[in-house]
Amino acid sequence: MASSSARRVTMSDVATRAGVSRTTVSFVLNGRADAAIPEETRARIRAAIAELGYRPNAGARALAAKRSEWYGLITEIVTAPFAVDVIKGAQDRAWADGKFLLITAGDSDPAMEAAAFDKLLEQRAEGLLYATTWHRAVTLPPAAREVPVVLVNCFDARGALPSVVPDEVAGGRTATRRLIEAGHRRIGFINLDAGIPAAVGRRQGYEQALSEAGVPVDEGLIAPGHATADAGYAVARALLDRPDRPTALFCGNDRTAMGAYDAIKERGLRIPDDIAVIGFDNQELIAAYLRPGLTTVALPFELMGAKGVDMLGALTAGEPLDTTQVTVDCPLIERSSV
Repeated sequence: MASSSARRVTMSDVATRAGVSRTTVSFVLNGRADAAIPEETRARIRAAIAELGYRPNAGARALAAKRSEWYGLITEIVTAPFAVDVIKGAQDRAWADGKFLLITAGDSDPAMEAAAFDKLLEQRAEGLLYATTWHRAVTLPPAAREVPVVLVNCFDARGALPSVVPDEVAGGRTATRRLIEAGHRRIGFINLDAGIPAAVGRRQGYEQALSEAGVPVDEGLIAPGHATADAGYAVARALLDRPDRPTALFCGNDRTAMGAYDAIKERGLRIPDDIAVIGFDNQELIAAYLRPGLTTVALPFELMGAKGVDMLGALTAGEPLDTTQVTVDCPLIERSSV
């Protein structure tokens, strides 16, 4: 009875078929330009490789070359919409650079994350990306110091690792300016939980845009929304019950805006005729399918993933970075709510 699996083709098999030594095959596979091997011999070896279906042992090649040609990516939830965008940006950029991406989930579990780092290092990843689904400070396990590491959508609590993050301040300023340009002066702001980088930055941008337009900040128009639709609904109701209610709402994220839509419609108001709304994140399953479609500021996850690979490529090549933290612009996505 034939074996259920074919024997793996070896480098020795290729050498025999091509009529050369195993060392010569190795030199051709590893691109040794210093080896004086005639082009006719190289062509014969390549033909033997194709004919036999030989696949080099990646681990052995990595040990010999001290380069594996792949990066590792650790992220919290690989199936989350934002994580998928980071993965796409990083994978496309890595592929363009001739690199492959090994992806694993950390799931915000320190033990799982430490194991993920160890496993990727065992595979001799040249460098690692660590990405989070929301912008915050992180502390990585000691293994993160063994190879170049770039953080995506987060930053090192100790300031020791390079990172790429969204420009929260500019994003908040963009959203508020859009409402000001539409003629609004009483702009309510349903923020995220106090203290997190997104809440701090977006509020700073909101206040900057108001100041630039000569509009005083009214603390009564600012409240935390806790990033949920229920909280957005409750805060929007309270703002709309004011005798001097706002004519526009800047919501800290799209889920908050979804709740605000319900409160606005419950009051018999029309969007954008009676009140304008802008969200943040561009969570497409929400923003594109609200009625009217939600104008929002996009978190640039795909671009952050690509930028992270750019930085990792420089680090693995031994090149210095221009800055240890890159901020990426958050573009406005126009729909119909303003």
